[in-house]
Amino acid sequence: MTNKKNFNWPWPNMTPEALLENARTAAKRAYSPYSRFDVGAALLMADGSIALGSNIENASYSLTLCAERSAVAGMVSMGSLNPVAIAIAGGSSDSPCPPCGACRQVLAEFNPDMLVVLESPNRVIVINLNELLPLSFSLTGRR
Repeated sequence: MTNKKNFNWPWPNMTPEALLENARTAAKRAYSPYSRFDVGAALLMADGSIALGSNIENASYSLTLCAERSAVAGMVSMGSLNPVAIAIAGGSSDSPCPPCGACRQVLAEFNPDMLVVLESPNRVIVINLNELLPLSFSLTGRR
């Protein structure tokens, strides 16, 4: 079941559930030997292409890379700068795995209006990034 109350999903060729399936695939590739908390992200571009990312942990914890920022790095490496949605899968099946504050800011750099797709036990949640980070940092005139 998808929460359709607060969003308009305009991409008929890629449903929120299908984007989440891509994120689940990315989560299986995570490198998380310390936390065992595998997270995957699937970043959908306006042209329909997808950049995947997985969390990559490090013994020096502050050097850990979140799945969302890993997907952003993949997006930029692909030569794309126009994400429209991101799906995040991981952690336990008991609750959604929303992006951390740092990832919210990095995502907002590229599109503060992108949709964020999260999974929870009984439904798929879709929320606008602006709702998760209402006053993000930005360069003057970029928004």
